[in-house]
Parts: sequence; structure tokens; C-alpha cells
Amino acid sequence: MDNVTHSLTGLAMARAGLDRFSPRATLLLLLSANAPDCDIVALARGQLAYLEAHRGYTHSLLFLPVLGLVCVLVTAAVYREKLPWARAWALCVMGLSSHLLLDWTNTYGIRPFIPFSSRWFHLDWNSLYDLSILTALGVALLWPLLSRLVSGEIGERSRVGRGIARCALAFVVLFDGARATLHERAIEKLDSRLYDGEPPVSVAALPTMFNPFRWNGIVETAGSYRTVPVDTSVALEMENAAIFYKPALTDALRNVEREEAFRFFLYFARFPVWSQEPVVWKDMEARRFELADLRFGAPGMGSFHCVAIVDRAGRVVESWFTYGTGRDNR
Repeated sequence: MDNVTHSLTGLAMARAGLDRFSPRATLLLLLSANAPDCDIVALARGQLAYLEAHRGYTHSLLFLPVLGLVCVLVTAAVYREKLPWARAWALCVMGLSSHLLLDWTNTYGIRPFIPFSSRWFHLDWNSLYDLSILTALGVALLWPLLSRLVSGEIGERSRVGRGIARCALAFVVLFDGARATLHERAIEKLDSRLYDGEPPVSVAALPTMFNPFRWNGIVETAGSYRTVPVDTSVALEMENAAIFYKPALTDALRNVEREEAFRFFLYFARFPVWSQEPVVWKDMEARRFELADLRFGAPGMGSFHCVAIVDRAGRVVESWFTYGTGRDNR
């Protein structure tokens, strides 16, 4: 999830009662709820390095106790005071766990068992930015302030927003439970039919930001991938499906797949889609290969793309990874 959601979750946990657990509990929970994303420092070594590092060791169960200790040390250093280490550390473990659980629910996923296993785990319930969850947690943040303003106007004492924080956290849990049910229905719709006479090899239903009943369906068959809009309340909208055919494995494509960026991206991508087109590259006739993951967009659209330029002999003359649309030539 985005860091605003993680921060609001940590704050709601503190206001819900965990602020009684340890001194400086709010800062401990805010830090730990965001700490796994410290892997952003890998961006200093380039976009590919960040892709390789993101949601790796800092999102692993093995590293979680260590990261919790770091959060305690940082908080103690900021306030220059001694904290009850065991309770402060336990609080940070709760904040870190909230981060991993939220990231597990979305389409990007996590790798919790690194270094023992590099397998990705995705629940596909929530988008990276979910408006419903953000709204509920945002209300929990603002409610105490609004309550104080109203109480001040009518001359009454204001109460701390512990109840609204608990309600917001309960909403997130119940909302994800409902999402899980709707997700299962969307999967069943996608998995219950043939596509051009072929059964699906795998299917996925990816969430949309605004409507919990609408999903972006992805279907893999033996020869293609296709995207299908899914509404859990009506029949599949096959007339709006887009088809991407799997390419023939040529020598040029094999050479492209050996490039560092493409090797990692093929491990990362759940639904890898290729495109190729003739281009003129530095006064030379060439072909431009592009690899995208349908979770994040098609070739030339969305984000997360690998691009390679291949000469007429099938040799790769340049390749790169970009978080952009892939249409930019560097």
C-alpha cells in the first residue's frame, strides 16, 4: 500500500489503545508502519536496483525483528530517553506486521520468506491506493480535531478519538473480508468459461481503486493473455477484452531474455506481455522489444517496462528498465 495508508494505520493503532503500551508509542508505530519501505534507498543505484530490492529483505519475516529494534533505537535517540525495550520492540513488531499485511493484500505482493524462498505472495484484494481504506483512516485522523472544535463551540469537554480509531481499523478488516468474497466471485467468473476454445491456464482478478465490485480480469491461455473487465453483479464483458499473443521464441528474443533487466523482470512479472516493432536506432535499422506486466499496464501503457534494442543480426545493442510507460527512448 502507499505510505499515507501505512502512516494512517500506525496512527489509528496508537489511538485505538496501543499508545498506553509504551512511552512514545505513536512515534514507534508511525516509524514501524513505514519502516519496511526504507528499501527506497536502493533507488540511488538506479531503477532496476530498486525493483530488485523493493519488498525484499525489509519485507521479510526474518528481518522483521531487526527492523523493530532499529525503530526503537531511532525513537530513543530522537527523544534522548530510555524506553522499556521489550514493550517498545513488541509495539514496533505490531506496526511492522501491519505493513506486511497491507502489502500482502495488494497486487504487487511481498516475499516474506526471503532468503529461504523468493516466492511472491499476492492476495489481489486491494489496489496500491485504495480510496475506501484511505477515507476510513482519514476520518479517524480528523475526527478528534473536529470533535474538539465542536466541543469548544458548545462548551463541552472533548473525548479522545479512541472509539473512531477502533472503528476505522475494524472497517479495514471487514472491508478486506468483503473484498476477499468479491474477489473469489470474480475469479470464478473468469475460470468458468473457454477463451477461443481454450481453457484458462491461470486467471487473476485485480482490484480497482474506486469500485469494489469492479475488477480487472487477466486470463492466460496456452497461446495468449487477455484483459477482461469484470463486474461481480453481471456477466463478463467479453466485447471489451484485449488480447496479447505470446511470441515465438526466436534467437533475438532469447538474447533479450538474457539481459539483466529482463531476467529479473521475467521473475517479477506474473503476466509478461511482449511487443516488438521496427525502429531506427542511432542511424541503424533495428527492432525494439518491450516487456510489460499486465498487472501494471500493457506495452506502451501504464508502468514497469523493460526495453531492448536489437540489431538486424539479433544482437542486443542496448537495454533498460523503466518505471515509465516504456515509450521513451533513452
